[in-house]
Amino acid sequence: MKRIVYLLIVVAFIGCKGNENKKAESTPADSTKTQKVASEYTCPMHPEIISDKPGQCPKCGMDLEIKT
Repeated sequence: MKRIVYLLIVVAFIGCKGNENKKAESTPADSTKTQKVASEYTCPMHPEIISDKPGQCPKCGMDLEIKT
């Protein structure tokens, strides 16, 4: 039983270390590129609702999606 607990702790520790590396690899420049590409957001149920940033539809509360 102790072996299983130790194994789970080691696996969890390794998993946490892997996530830190992924966060360090992404740069702020990468996130600004994606924000500039998607400039308009709209509600799937109310296409007349258009926003320049993600959020929720004021009519139905659904999440706004990238306008294609």
